Amino acid sequence: MRQWRSIAKEAMDRASIIVKFLCLLHVTDAYVVSSNHVLGPSMLPTLNITGDVVLVEHLSHRIGKLGSGDLVLVRSPLDPNKTLTKRIVAMEGDRVTFSLDPTRSFSSRSLVVPKGHVWIQGDNLYVSRDSRHFGPLPYGLIEGKVFMRVWPPNSFGLLG
Repeated sequence: MRQWRSIAKEAMDRASIIVKFLCLLHVTDAYVVSSNHVLGPSMLPTLNITGDVVLVEHLSHRIGKLGSGDLVLVRSPLDPNKTLTKRIVAMEGDRVTFSLDPTRSFSSRSLVVPKGHVWIQGDNLYVSRDSRHFGPLPYGLIEGKVFMRVWPPNSFGLLG
C-alpha cells in the first residue's frame, strides 16, 4: 500500500509541475510576448511578402505606450477571425489626410482621429486595406506591438 501511495504522490507532484508550467506558458503568450506569422504584401518593404515570423509584446498597448510609427498587431474590424499587422500613422486627436486611391492624390480627405482610436496604414499603400477603408481603429482592437523579426534568419532583428 505504501508503494502505491508514494507512486501516486510522485505522479501528482509531476502533474502539478506540468500544469504550473502550462499556466505560465499561457500567461506569457497571452499577456507578455508571443510569436505571429505575418503574410502578404501590405507591409512591403518592411515585412516580406512570403512571410515573416515576428515577436509581439502585449504590454505597451495596455499601459498606453504606443505612438505614431509603431508596428502593431490588430484584430481586423471587418473580420474578427483575422489579425492584421499595420503601422500606426496617427493617434487620437491627430489630423490625418489620406487618399483612398494613392495614384490619385488630388482626391484626398482629412479628418481628426477620435478619442479612443488610432489610424493605421500598411507601408505598401497600393495594396493595403487599412484605416483608409474602414476608418479609425478602436484602441481595443490592438493586440500588441510588433518589435522583432525572428524568421527568416537573414532578416533577424528589431523592427519599428
